[in-house]
Amino acid sequence: MGSCDGRVALVTGASRGIGRAIARRLAAEGASVVLNASRLGAHGKLPGTLEDAVAQIQAEGGKAAAVAADLGDAASRSDLVARASEPFGPLDILVNNAAAARMRLPSECSTEDRNLMFELNVNAPVDLAQQALPAMKSAGAGWILNISSASAQQPALPYRDTRSSAWIIGPYGASKAALERYTVALAHELAEDGIFVNAMGPVAIVLTQGADYVRDIARRNPDMVEPVELMAEAALALCTGRHVGQVVLSRELLHAIGREVRSLDGKQVLGDAFLEADVEATA
Repeated sequence: MGSCDGRVALVTGASRGIGRAIARRLAAEGASVVLNASRLGAHGKLPGTLEDAVAQIQAEGGKAAAVAADLGDAASRSDLVARASEPFGPLDILVNNAAAARMRLPSECSTEDRNLMFELNVNAPVDLAQQALPAMKSAGAGWILNISSASAQQPALPYRDTRSSAWIIGPYGASKAALERYTVALAHELAEDGIFVNAMGPVAIVLTQGADYVRDIARRNPDMVEPVELMAEAALALCTGRHVGQVVLSRELLHAIGREVRSLDGKQVLGDAFLEADVEATA
């Protein structure tokens, strides 16, 4: 018996990276998972990475389907939850992972850049949550997890990297700060309905398959990188527990609740909150 048996989940931005990892972990616990990516490819075929993600979950014995929508476009996402409910039924779990980042100095970040980030990083998660709420309220239970970022807070002095790297993350971080504030308000409103809303970000840069630039950072500064399994395990905890309005970082949550970290297919215990990234294993 898995902790998500009988539940249906939608994970956005799930063709690769953190979203794909979370989708695999949920599926390993018995959830029927719908993966979202931005668009259909040629001849109506889903992009290879999304197809691969669905096929990987199915090969591991899980249930998965895919639905395309450009979350940066209000019209494209307007019926996403309804379409995501077609393969397996109404959603029990919504993970808002998709995001956009434009690295610009705060003094130079354009209206176009800011609009893109706030549209995808704030408006889209809120819209999808609102779409999912009727079914969750009817069922008397639900879980909504918004993936945030430590960049919602200004890095402490002295900056670990260059000054400019701490500055250019600011506009993106501002959108995540807005998402966190909305998350807490929504969580307190919905707790009495049995719907648990939380936000969680990585404590460090997440090492995912194919992220070569992160791998280079990890080789130089191992403490600046965390394994993607930490994010997936922390997400699972927040998508199955009774946490209300938490705004947390992955490693800190796992340590606080004393939770072991499993492989994405759920078959192996890898360690605990102190698990370090295996730089070469994900190459």
